Amino acid sequence: MRPRSAFDQMLERHLSIDVAKRHAYFCATMNEPPLPTPTMVHGNDGSPVILSMPHSGRDIPDWLASRAVGGRDALLSLSDPYVDAIAAPFLDEGLAAVIAHAPRAAIDPNRRPDELDPMIADGPPPPPGSKAANGIGLIPSRGRGRKPLWKTQIGTANVAKRLRSAWDPYHEALGALIEQSLARHGQAILLDLHSMPPARRGLPRVVLGDRHGKSANADLVEAIRRALVDVGEECALNHPYAGGAIVAMHGDPDRHVHAVQVEFDRSLYLEPRLRQPGPGLARARRLLAAIIDAATPDEAHTLAAE
Repeated sequence: MRPRSAFDQMLERHLSIDVAKRHAYFCATMNEPPLPTPTMVHGNDGSPVILSMPHSGRDIPDWLASRAVGGRDALLSLSDPYVDAIAAPFLDEGLAAVIAHAPRAAIDPNRRPDELDPMIADGPPPPPGSKAANGIGLIPSRGRGRKPLWKTQIGTANVAKRLRSAWDPYHEALGALIEQSLARHGQAILLDLHSMPPARRGLPRVVLGDRHGKSANADLVEAIRRALVDVGEECALNHPYAGGAIVAMHGDPDRHVHAVQVEFDRSLYLEPRLRQPGPGLARARRLLAAIIDAATPDEAHTLAAE
């Protein structure tokens, strides 16, 4: 066999790159199936409190897992595991809620539609220092360790499809529940539930975010903080999480719509490997009960007792 010439090597490299480009183009323009849609729980109209769980989605179709560099595990690594398990008893008691089923890695209801980076779809670069610039925009482009999350670009058409199937229904459901609560109670109190990586020792295990006073009444937030202290749990306010797009878009204190983001430390309610609910789940539920009780106006307590 004759040795490969420089021309042969150049041609081989060119063909390899060309094949890679064609594969990337195919993946970016493939017609994705719709993502799983969120669930809207109407509740029994007895309380103005609405629960939001945008990062609890664990429904990962095979086609979606095949697009991720690390498969299903890589997509789940960006979720807020089992926050819906904390909230489950309160839905049984009649609270309204919206629960995501699509994983956050596929589409994040807590980001605005324009928070995209060019690794996801062609477009202008995001502002330096923004969530999208750091790879955690509307569709995260990076997973743990800042490693690339997707094998190829998602593409503009598929971004639009993901918005229609999972993002739009999530915010439409929240909007409908808020309007329902305003009509019934004259106000709405949105608790946007999340979880965070274990904090360093000595730091609070609960963080409340009200966009620095923009998304909720200060007295309401203070009542929640005091309620947590009363059950032995210190909490931080707006640091390191001040609230994302959900509380920013739906919170409107002038309309009597108050939105607070609540972050629970995962070590509080998961087992030591942080993969499944652990013995601390009961404690997390007691904390959420205190938060809901503090956020519920006296007249709603009266209605619930009737």
